[in-house]
Amino acid sequence: MARPPVPPRIAPRLEPDEAPHPLLPPPALPGLDGDPASRRPARRGRRIALGALVLFLLPPAAVLALRWVPPPTTAFMLQSPVKPVEYRWVPAARQPENLRRAVIASEDQKFWTHRGFDLDAIQEALARNQKGRHVRGASTISQQVAKNLFLWPGRSWLRKGVEATFTVLIEALWGKARILEVYLNTAEFGPGLFGAEAAAQRFFHRGAAQLTPEQCARLAAVLPNPRKWNAERPGPYVQARAQWILGQLGYRPPQPEPVAPIESPREWMPAQQGAPGPDAPPGTTPLPQEAPAADAATDPAEPAAPDLDADDLPPPAEAPASDAPH
Repeated sequence: MARPPVPPRIAPRLEPDEAPHPLLPPPALPGLDGDPASRRPARRGRRIALGALVLFLLPPAAVLALRWVPPPTTAFMLQSPVKPVEYRWVPAARQPENLRRAVIASEDQKFWTHRGFDLDAIQEALARNQKGRHVRGASTISQQVAKNLFLWPGRSWLRKGVEATFTVLIEALWGKARILEVYLNTAEFGPGLFGAEAAAQRFFHRGAAQLTPEQCARLAAVLPNPRKWNAERPGPYVQARAQWILGQLGYRPPQPEPVAPIESPREWMPAQQGAPGPDAPPGTTPLPQEAPAADAATDPAEPAAPDLDADDLPPPAEAPASDAPH
């Protein structure tokens, strides 16, 4: 007996369905998903969005990690003309209190109270620079940490904008104690010499924890121009600035802050050693010219300033009311 024919599982249709059959792939439409070229703009857009997200999240992640991890290197170390650089990290417990107070007195006396930017110093610097007198900057310690870690030398509005971004992140994620600890470990104290520990070993043949108040003041005095001024054999200006810093710390009577030698072409220069030039402002006195660090280190005529131990200095007096809290 013949078996009846088995009907097909899918009944044949002569007319196309209005919707694609669930077991068949959707038809390729020209210019859409079926065209590989049409997918390129979408992929490019996703890559751009992903790259923007990474660039947005990378700076906060890097700053947050450095809150606990000592930086293995910095942007300024990588760009240093002296190779190899000397860099030794020491924790805050091994950084002398006199050195912390000295760099605050020298570089940023409002460090404990501002939020990364000293607006009064910025306005003062702008006013001085517009008058063409004693061109100076107004970077706080927080800004210098941002610059040392992540940026490059030079001046431009782009660099200032990036520096401001990192400064805000550092202030928000670290706290003042960590900012000061990183600054004393990454600041340049001499050509290719980064951190107070490396500077103390090089200049004074001892660890940073054993520095005397006089030596701490000398290290702080060279920070504005560490590639020219020398803490081991200081010239007249560095010696005067170190004495001013000791006065700020209470080891010396308070005295006016010394004026750095003028080097900008917009400033007047002495016509001859010991005499002001014809364009000098009225009442200007001659300024000592600081010798380069390399010359000072090799010139036997330049006497080395004596190292004063803590016992040789009077006890600290009460800090002036204008000093930042310590």
